[in-house]
Order: sequence, then C-alpha cells, then structure tokens
Amino acid sequence: MKPWQFGACPCCDPSPRGKLGRRRFLQATGFGAVGLSLGARRAAAASVPEIPYVSVANLLDLPPDRYLGEVSGVATNSAGHIFVFSRGNSDGPAYGAAAAQLLEFDAKGRFLREIGHRLYAWSFAHTVKVDAQDNIWVTDKGSDLVIKFTPDGRVDMVFGRKQEAADEKTGPLSHPNPPLPAIDGYFRQVTDVAWDAAGNSYISDGYINSRVAKIDKNGTWLKSWGERGTAPGQFHTPHSIAVDARGLIYVADRSNRRIQVFDGEGNFQRQFTIDVPVPAGARPAIGNHPDAAMIAEGTFAPGAPWAICISPGPNQVLYSADAYPGRIYRLTLEGEVLGVLGESGKQLKQFGWIHEMACPQENTLYVAELLNWRVQKLILTL
Repeated sequence: MKPWQFGACPCCDPSPRGKLGRRRFLQATGFGAVGLSLGARRAAAASVPEIPYVSVANLLDLPPDRYLGEVSGVATNSAGHIFVFSRGNSDGPAYGAAAAQLLEFDAKGRFLREIGHRLYAWSFAHTVKVDAQDNIWVTDKGSDLVIKFTPDGRVDMVFGRKQEAADEKTGPLSHPNPPLPAIDGYFRQVTDVAWDAAGNSYISDGYINSRVAKIDKNGTWLKSWGERGTAPGQFHTPHSIAVDARGLIYVADRSNRRIQVFDGEGNFQRQFTIDVPVPAGARPAIGNHPDAAMIAEGTFAPGAPWAICISPGPNQVLYSADAYPGRIYRLTLEGEVLGVLGESGKQLKQFGWIHEMACPQENTLYVAELLNWRVQKLILTL
C-alpha cells in the first residue's frame, strides 16, 4: 500500500522499507524487542497508565468571516495568547495553492488579529513557536522559509529563501534518496524551530535535507548536523524539535520512529523510542487500517513522534504525539513513559493527526490537528 492510498497529506513523508522497517514494525506492535541500535533506550512499558483529562469546549471564538484550514501549528506567549498557524485562507489552484494564515487569540480564545496578511513567505503552513522574548516564529514548508516576527507582528528576521516566481525551474521540490547536498542558509521543506537559553535557534530541516541547523541570536548561521539515514545522528524527517532547561536538543525523528537527543553542538547523547501496546480496536483517524508494511514505513507506526514539546521547569516532562493510534504520551526527559491519553476521532478528547503541541504548563496542552481543523486545550487531571 502506498502512503497516498492511506490518506497521507503532503506533510507526510514515507521512509524506506526493508530490514530496518520490519524491525520497527516488530517493536511497534509488540512482536519483537529489537532496539534501533545498541545505544537505544527502550521506553516500553507493559502497563502504562491512562491519564485523565478534559478538553475545553469552544476554545477559539473566530469572527463570522474567518475559518481555519488544517491547523498545523499552535503556540502561546507569556500573556497566554494563543497563536494558530493554519492552512486557511487558501488561494490559487487546487494543486500548489498558497495555504497559510497566522491568527492570534487572547487567553480566553477571543480573536485579536491576523499577523502577516498575504506575507511573501506564506505557502504551506507548518509550525509556529514563541520564544522567551515573545517573538513569534513560523516555519513554512512550502516556501522553505523561517520568519521571526516581533511581538507587535512586524517581520524582524528572515531565514532561507523562497523559489523565484519568475524562474522557469520553480516548482515542487524533488525528493531524491539520498538528498542532494544541503547548502548553508537554505532550507528544503523546513519543519520547526526551538531555542536555548543563550538565544541560539535550532531549526529542523526537514523533509528533504534531514538535518538540524544552529543560528545565533543575531541571525548568524553557525553550523548544521545530520543527513538522511538511520544511524544515531542521522534523520529521516526531523519533524519537531524542543530544547530542555539544560540546553539539550530533542529531535522528533519521525520516519525513524524515535526521539534523538543532542547537546548544543550537535553531539549525539542518546535516543529512545515509544513502545506502548496498541489497544484492541484502535482505528486510524483516516483511511484504511494500516497494515504491517504501512507501519514499517515509520510515519504511521505507533509511537512515531509527529509533535513534541517540553513543559517549563523545574520538573520538566516531555510530550509526544503520534498519528496512529492517535495518542499523546507523557515521558520523562530520559524517555520513560509516564502515561498516555487520547485516541483517533472527531469528538473532543479525540485527535486527527496532531501536528504541533504547546505545553506552557506541566499539565496543560494545546494541540493542533490537521484533519479536524481545530485546536484543543487539554487539562490533565493528575
């Protein structure tokens, strides 16, 4: 079965089949206990507790003439304002339409403003983040750009470069395997951004380049690390990124179905997988039930990290979400699974492909869903 037969959107990238894929499938389904490498730490648990939680109904109050599309990003600032990056306000042909819109709501969900209306960067929304100074950052997978906005919504820095509309070679990027060599300063289908305490930015890049870039607070490109592959320090769709209070970098290596951890210079520290048994009767959010080959691809394997976030200190926890069976996992920073919540579906407390999460408090989550075109605020009642 091909990925598009299962209903994968352009945001989903398959990984190679073969021996490694079969090994991942055995892990994900509980039929084997082979680690991804000798250094991998298994986060498996025979009995992981279900976490009780509530979802806030009618979270966002949209004006009558505004609509969300696929919600690919959500973030909050120091005032509790909610930033929603969606594939709304779509414009253009059915294929290759510009689909990106950034909206801001107050802490009670009341609409405040649109940021960057008809911005040159808008092409295909991916994620939004807010840094410690309340600057707003977005990654756009379609334009290969990362934009930093000031808190008042003005463009402050631009990273990467969009293809020129006047160039005869402009069009969808190819996905050769292995990818063509990466170029400093340029991205190819960039995915996410995070920061350390010194203000350095770490950018996951992404569907094609399969690396992490490091840029200092002044916008100077410092380095990058990683390439396509399955070994420690290699990536296949680094899809989400987070930094803990110690400055360690956590990369959701989605199609390799693992989370890798690095220091700020890109030195590999450890990796772990999420191996919680799939409940009987679990259903996908869309499409046919994934078979062994589809799960072995990686993207739709149970535990494959689509989105990660780390709560503030002093007792930080890591949250990770998968597409199938559609759950959120609460973990220690070492990868021990502390609990699980949710399932695929359309109702509140159910999820349709969580693409990004924000966790401004240890027991509060905002989740952006592609398939359900919404944001849910979850309050864990531990």
